[in-house]
Amino acid sequence: MESNQTVKRPRLIGQLWLQVLLATLAGIVLGLVAPNAAAACKPLGDAFVNLIRMMIAPVIFCTVVHGVAGMRDMGRIGRVALKAIVYFEAVTILALIFGLVVVNVWQPGVGMHIDATQIDTKSIATYVASAREQSVSGYLLHIIPDTLVGAFAKGDVLQVLFVSVLFGIALAATGEAGRPVAEVVEWLSAVFFRIVAIIMYAAPIGAFGAIAFTVGKFGSGSLLSLGGLIVEFLVVCLLFTAIVFGGIARWAGISLVALLRYMRDEIVVVAATTSTETVLPRVIQKMRAVGVEESVAGFVVPAGYSFNLDGTCLYLTTVSIFLAQATDTHLTLWHQLGLIAVLLLTSKGAAGVAGAAFIVLAATLSATGTIPVASIALVLGIHRILAEGLTFVNLIGNCLAAIVVAKWEGALDQGMLAERLGRR
Repeated sequence: MESNQTVKRPRLIGQLWLQVLLATLAGIVLGLVAPNAAAACKPLGDAFVNLIRMMIAPVIFCTVVHGVAGMRDMGRIGRVALKAIVYFEAVTILALIFGLVVVNVWQPGVGMHIDATQIDTKSIATYVASAREQSVSGYLLHIIPDTLVGAFAKGDVLQVLFVSVLFGIALAATGEAGRPVAEVVEWLSAVFFRIVAIIMYAAPIGAFGAIAFTVGKFGSGSLLSLGGLIVEFLVVCLLFTAIVFGGIARWAGISLVALLRYMRDEIVVVAATTSTETVLPRVIQKMRAVGVEESVAGFVVPAGYSFNLDGTCLYLTTVSIFLAQATDTHLTLWHQLGLIAVLLLTSKGAAGVAGAAFIVLAATLSATGTIPVASIALVLGIHRILAEGLTFVNLIGNCLAAIVVAKWEGALDQGMLAERLGRR
């Protein structure tokens, strides 16, 4: 009996999710007890995020190139892309409508009576300036890098994906002559994933630094301020996950609970760092492990980081309507439908980094012209807390997207999927 306990204990302590959870709790305690020391821990979180970002471009390149080059039917690339976009748009619309309905029913901002003209806008000047640069044409042109190497230097996910698909198609077109290159790419892919595994050992340190800074910088009051909005948004995220993602998972023949359990390491890391970028390489690897073909996982997951941000959509509708309620801005049904139409476009500009959602929020309010842009200063202090919910939903949404598109395309190993995520 004692020997069994001795065997199990190291296994539990060795779990990444538990290490990150304990580090997160330690960061919160430090932030409450010694705010100045906690705020100084910011470099720890930044260093971990930068380490992961360093690996995103090479991992995407190797995974996509190897997957695309291995496709015998080049027309399949177009089919996968089309199916992914159709799925992304369908779930995006569901997320926008879901968030809109719940915030109108809950009404967390009603009764605040905030005068937007009296709000100090100095803290949001940078976000507003960045929002003015957002445009549909600019976003589409931005997908094409200035130079081939520039895509990797900037680490822009869509630019790297664009270059990778082109390289993979060209490599496949060379036939046997390109086989040695494909083998080198496959070998490099294994090396890069090994590097990611090594970096993940530092995840608890990164989580500790990120959460300690948040609590130390904004104080314990930041965890309670605007509590109605925080609670409402987290409830929205949980309901959307249970109802919408639960339904999609059932259709795909998997257990949502099993998926959450399978992705628990990544969920805890994302919650602590408030960035889905920190787990992108591992998500691709884990989707391949449940039976999603490499070519589909390598394309859908990175593309989802710009086109399938369900949590960000919930955030944008919820916060937009909250700010309208808080500033006594009357919105008709047509105003709200117009808001959804604008968000269908602006939400595509939010990358996997949680902070980008705040810029998109400013861009959306500027585009609609009905809700005071200055009002976003009200939620600046709690944005990172709200990001806990939106990044979690983004993560699970992209996992489901990879599985659904793979099943739709016939690129899913049902045996592997049932073994790991099958409904019990």
